[in-house]
Amino acid sequence: MKKYAFIFISLFSMVVIAQEKPILLFPDGAPGETKKMKQVDDWSGPKVGGCPVLRISNVSEPTLTFYPAPVDNNSGTTIIVGPGGGYNILAYNLEGSEICKRFNSFGVNCVLLKYRVPRREGLEKHVAPLQDLQRAIAYTRYHAKDWNIDPNKIGVIGFSAGAHLSAMASTAYKERTYPAVDSADNESLRPDFCLLIYPAYLDGTNFTVASELKITSETPPTFLVQTEDDSKLLNSSIFYYYALKEAKVPASLHLYTTGGHGYGLRNTGHLVNEWPYRAIDWLRDIGMLQNK
Repeated sequence: MKKYAFIFISLFSMVVIAQEKPILLFPDGAPGETKKMKQVDDWSGPKVGGCPVLRISNVSEPTLTFYPAPVDNNSGTTIIVGPGGGYNILAYNLEGSEICKRFNSFGVNCVLLKYRVPRREGLEKHVAPLQDLQRAIAYTRYHAKDWNIDPNKIGVIGFSAGAHLSAMASTAYKERTYPAVDSADNESLRPDFCLLIYPAYLDGTNFTVASELKITSETPPTFLVQTEDDSKLLNSSIFYYYALKEAKVPASLHLYTTGGHGYGLRNTGHLVNEWPYRAIDWLRDIGMLQNK
């Protein structure tokens, strides 16, 4: 055991009531999809924190699943969760359902997004997933009253490639990238805040960001988590933070020495495992949660 130890609620013993059935984001078929793919669920890969990871691929029907916070501890704040996986698979429990359960314990509602993977031939890596996330934001905001959530406190969180997707949603919200489905699509697509956990694909060169990311002063407040030993992606966080700073966007970068990549919120024995508590503190700082 390394020098840092934390007492965590067991991810597998937490009792959270999610929707009985995921919601199809595009009931008549997602844009550009001509055939239904057979989803692949793979549990055979390396474990993280001693527990298996559910890796999902072949997603052609994007869905969302609502995880409400407990009635007696519901802040009204909601986070739409985007798992990572290089835009080829989704680390669906590690960076999805487990995230929802942990943030539910803090009084935060969650919406788990199953977006389309793998990458679509002939399209930029994020094009189909961005359609899915934008639709999820609009759908969630439209159903705020039904779900007893605050429509002005809806943010996004993403991990690795899912963080790039969350950054895209935070910088490309002025234009809907999919054909309207119903009246939900009249809602604002702008997230109220954004959390990026070990993000990938955000960096350009010399402290610039990737060309598809158009940061302005209206980009939502952003929280980033990165470790120094995740060396290939270190600049992804640093350059993005620098661009946010230059645009005067409220931003918080938490840089840790060790921890690598792809830990979710599992206890891997590194200080970075504390990041969910820093995220909750930050949400209070920006007014998305009440101080206690």
